[in-house]
Amino acid sequence: MSNPQLITLEQAPGLAALFRERVSRSPEATAYIQYDPEENQWHEYSWRQTANQVIRWQQAMRTSGLHKGDRVVIMCHNAWEWVICDQACLGLGLVLVPVFMNDRADNIAWIVNDCEASLLVIEGADQWQTLESTVEKLTSVHTIVAIKALDAQHDKLRRLQDWLPQGKGELAEEECAPDELATIVYTSGTTGKPKGVMLSHHNILWNVHAALQFFDIRADNTFLSFLPLSHTFERTVGYYLAMVCGCATAYNRSIPQLADDLAMVKPTLMVSVPRIFERIYGRIMDKLNTESAIKKKLFRAAIDIGWKKFERQQGRGGWSPGLLLHPLLDALVGAKVRGRLGGRLRFTVCGGAALSPDVAKLFIGLGIPVTQGYGLTETSPVIAANPLENNVPASVGLPLPGVEVRISEQGELLTRSPSVMLGYWNRPEATAEMIDQDGWLHTGDKASIGDTGHIFITGRLKEIIVLATGEKIPPTDMENAITLSPLIEQAMVIGEGKPYLSCLAVPNPQAFDELCKSLGLHPGDESNYSNPVVVDEMLRQVQEQLSSFPGYARIHRLAILHQPMSPENGLLTPTLKLRRNRILLYYSDEVAGLYSGH
Repeated sequence: MSNPQLITLEQAPGLAALFRERVSRSPEATAYIQYDPEENQWHEYSWRQTANQVIRWQQAMRTSGLHKGDRVVIMCHNAWEWVICDQACLGLGLVLVPVFMNDRADNIAWIVNDCEASLLVIEGADQWQTLESTVEKLTSVHTIVAIKALDAQHDKLRRLQDWLPQGKGELAEEECAPDELATIVYTSGTTGKPKGVMLSHHNILWNVHAALQFFDIRADNTFLSFLPLSHTFERTVGYYLAMVCGCATAYNRSIPQLADDLAMVKPTLMVSVPRIFERIYGRIMDKLNTESAIKKKLFRAAIDIGWKKFERQQGRGGWSPGLLLHPLLDALVGAKVRGRLGGRLRFTVCGGAALSPDVAKLFIGLGIPVTQGYGLTETSPVIAANPLENNVPASVGLPLPGVEVRISEQGELLTRSPSVMLGYWNRPEATAEMIDQDGWLHTGDKASIGDTGHIFITGRLKEIIVLATGEKIPPTDMENAITLSPLIEQAMVIGEGKPYLSCLAVPNPQAFDELCKSLGLHPGDESNYSNPVVVDEMLRQVQEQLSSFPGYARIHRLAILHQPMSPENGLLTPTLKLRRNRILLYYSDEVAGLYSGH
């Protein structure tokens, strides 16, 4: 490894030791870059400044009566304060439990109570408004700290500026041993309630160092962080890995401002999910449709020749005369697109869901190396990745060095490594289902391994929808809940590779006629099935049926089907199970309509 700033696993076997070593080695180097809306400008924070704030948080946590092993829940966007809270916890041997910012109050309350958190850190007024109705149910929580100013009053509520002491001191060194619990990350479960994945310091740091055997990352790189730090992918790769390498990390203001932040921050590295690339791809294609025929031709030629150059560099393609045009086409097309992404991207790692081959070809062809990876929260998370010099975009890559993989008799991908979780919090039965007696973790994904060792995901053992955001959602329990409504006979939840969930619903004929009458419509009119008023009311009832599910299990759009699905029309199996692929094909127009404009 050519990075002299790199901190080895031997030098820092725990996450708190890693932070202390980084502060010691490069105290004045830029650690974090963040926008301040009140001052309308970006601020840079050094490792020393970060450590000084961590010390204050640790003193406040001690004063609040927190002890080693206690759980701290954080509900905050990616921010400098998120890192400070995490490092304060790690140095005191506390266990940080991140929650998703847009989750519902009852789901967050369930997580807080399940892990018996003592302290809850929220961002500000919006989060307080979400949680206020459930605060009395959070019996284990004795203190709620709001990072941003808010006017609310409550016995448990503290404002950060009041909670933090002014005193100086040293970073705490009371952390857990490397193999002890560092964090609990809640992930979607098949029962509608999330499971708490227990990850140790060694789980995470071993994963970081295994990934760094594939990627040479110097200290002069800048990450742009926009995936939620509540997701292990961003936390391991975009936060802890950056710290190991001594890189700076800039925090994106919001996804709608991502294009502006890319141009301003000019990052060299990004961790992303397919949805981000799909959005950029969509914008590029929309703009291309307005261009002249000659510009369209130049654009497509730039991608095709750029792709041929990539394949040749990878050793999979030969030389062709068209490659002579690459410098010209790149200057006309590729350089401009790269400029909109800041102009300095060395590469970006994409994970969480499958990336469309067309999308991958566009970015790679335009000189933006996209490398796919694969993993699970339960594996800290990276199992496989494509090295830049051995990149097969259709695959999820090679197993990281030290990660064992094999295919079971059922075609399931199994993995074993020091990154495999300690287990699920208070769920020994679920842990035993996931990790067998020989230590093999069962991913639930069907896969094949090619001659070159690259892994190809081919399907799923259990029906799980993976959204474009990377969120994994088991649809069967949702469908069962939806069809408990007297209005709905059949339902299929869809959204694979899409930005949100939708539903194909077959109504109960009698109940549907009654609904139409109540809305002042004539029963039996074919137009009722597509009438926005009827669709909205049916969607509202579907959402009501799912009110006890986690926040990510939300149906955004719905299509009402005219005919029931049955074995006779080939849409159900003889045992009345949904033939999902056939249904998607049969109703392809309806499905397309549910995602038009997105």
